[in-house]
Amino acid sequence: MTHFATQFMNKRENIVTEAIDGTVMASGGRLVRLDGYPHIRVVLRADWDKSRVALVSGGGSGHEPAHAGFVGAGMLTAAVCGDVFASPSVDAVLAGILAVTGPAGCLLVVKNYTGDRLNFGLAAERARAFGLKVNMVIVGDDIALPDLPQWRGLAGTLFVHKIAGHLAEAGHDLAAVTEAAERVIAGTRSIGMSLDTCTVPGSAKENRIAPGKAELGLGIHGEPGVEQIDFAGAEQAMAAMIEKLAARTEDVPCVALLNNLGGASALEMSVLTHELLRSDLGQRIKLIVGPAAMMTSLEMRGVSISLYPLTPEDELALCRDVALPAWPGCRAVGPAVSVALPDGLSPIRPIPSPHKATREFLLKCCNIMISMESDLNALDAKTGDGDTGSTLAGAARALIGAIDHLPLADHTQLYRAIGLELSQTMGGSSGVLLAIFFAAAGDAASSGLTLRDTLMAGLERMQEIGGAKLGDRTMIDALYPALSVLDDGLAAATAAARKGAEHTATLQIARAGRAAYVNAEKLTGHTDPGAEAVARLFEALGS
Repeated sequence: MTHFATQFMNKRENIVTEAIDGTVMASGGRLVRLDGYPHIRVVLRADWDKSRVALVSGGGSGHEPAHAGFVGAGMLTAAVCGDVFASPSVDAVLAGILAVTGPAGCLLVVKNYTGDRLNFGLAAERARAFGLKVNMVIVGDDIALPDLPQWRGLAGTLFVHKIAGHLAEAGHDLAAVTEAAERVIAGTRSIGMSLDTCTVPGSAKENRIAPGKAELGLGIHGEPGVEQIDFAGAEQAMAAMIEKLAARTEDVPCVALLNNLGGASALEMSVLTHELLRSDLGQRIKLIVGPAAMMTSLEMRGVSISLYPLTPEDELALCRDVALPAWPGCRAVGPAVSVALPDGLSPIRPIPSPHKATREFLLKCCNIMISMESDLNALDAKTGDGDTGSTLAGAARALIGAIDHLPLADHTQLYRAIGLELSQTMGGSSGVLLAIFFAAAGDAASSGLTLRDTLMAGLERMQEIGGAKLGDRTMIDALYPALSVLDDGLAAATAAARKGAEHTATLQIARAGRAAYVNAEKLTGHTDPGAEAVARLFEALGS
């Protein structure tokens, strides 16, 4: 059976060593590694002189940028890397300890997983036999399984790295650095959620999360969560995590760390940030780290939230900048501030005027567009980016919201007002083109032209600026023939629009829009979604 690669890797057994070398090579000389491949994989600070307390962490790979990404001044001194989701060996951990530990000693920061506890713990014992001062702390911040005697370690570990690392960099002794790490561990609480599982290199993907579900409470090694819940969007997902956190945290000012588990887009993470900060819990959050991918689970499409109560000393440590690309910084939280538009760009609102018949007609058109949303998206997905229906429906909803402010009794001003509204609320080139269409129609109406000639003037202006013409596989292929026969009645215009829309399914080349980048094989047999929207609008108006 042929195996098709779905990940950018060469050989599974080399993925960690090659990734480490890539990280070191791109570090600008800040990082080095111990010579010991493939069994010993340790990333070190290139500038380390053993004069202060060393901070060593690590664990299985697959959580990048953790742990090697946080090696540098003010955070880790060394990171010990195991295979993907597997603890490094005792010898590898010992090598890391011996490489960085001087008279000031070393603190091991270990997440609460059996393999890490055992291997780091035994390495610490062996290092002490060499006469070195070595302490170890165990991070357990995952509140998903509250009845466990020891919680798992999640991204809250990064609070330990930053605060303990700050103190070590400032020259504090091992006892003080250890005490600070233990204090941070005791106060940190984390929870995670994912919409999909990750894919371990070289292994088949486990599809245990059903569509429409989210897994609440997960580890960072692809372990099953506590429960699967119905997923209904970012607000509901964040509320489920916040409910768990609120029950396990004190009502005091805190810092939040919003961690991308690897597969969520930057856009999604910003939406989740919005939901977190506008929640009741968000009122307690004074500082935030992220959103960013800091401790991932390969490409898992999920997020974790970590909270820690603030003190002035810890705030100073968290906010001290470090020259590490993986650390996104810790910043103050504030309201979304808006400022006035520059002079000349503030919209000039027309004077509203009521007109029952026009209002009902406009509302009917808008509701028709909204009803087509899913069908047009599905059609557009075959030849474009799948958003035609949403774009038109969004514009329709905006017009419905503004309808009581429109000059419905003055069609000249109404066309112009619709154009202005669409230019401000409708995304992409479609919004601009339709704004041009209605603005030009308004100019034509002011000259006393008939409805057909008014709309044709708008269409001609849209074609002139947009560049599309008949046969280019756009909405014009339905709109132009429909408007051309509009004086013959709605039935004639509807038939012409449908004929034009269906003709687009025979066109093998699109000369405008995203479909212009699609080959003929994918275009043939599929009606252009813009033309289909026009045809359906006329059909619905005539029914």
